[in-house]
Amino acid sequence: MIPSTVLYDGQCNFCVSQIAHLRRIDTRGRLRFVSLHEPSVAIDYPDLSREQLMEQMWVIDPQGGRHGGAYALRYLSRILPLLWPIAPLLHVPGMMPVWSWIYQQVARRRYAIAGKNCENGTCSLHAAKSAGPIK
Repeated sequence: MIPSTVLYDGQCNFCVSQIAHLRRIDTRGRLRFVSLHEPSVAIDYPDLSREQLMEQMWVIDPQGGRHGGAYALRYLSRILPLLWPIAPLLHVPGMMPVWSWIYQQVARRRYAIAGKNCENGTCSLHAAKSAGPIK
């Protein structure tokens, strides 16, 4: 089985901790994890801009489909058995705009959320840019 690829911000402690959880629950090896900062990402996924990659996590399925943000979580809820309990919530008709908004709010503040545990200083560099006002 060809794994799906998860593209995430490898310089973000919040993101890295969430990926650690995904690694633990991926008991069947269905995922491959790649930091968006790896040089191969720009070559392998030229259709995804740096801005898009920094805005949200992306999952690339084996057929090449792109799933970003809340849609990535919804996709993961279908392929990881330990996430099946949340799958019904992510598949309620008409709710994806709400889940996407929630995801965006967390993603925009991820450096500030993880800042208290940031050892390499990248959290404070990005926190001011990512927080911004709620729209």
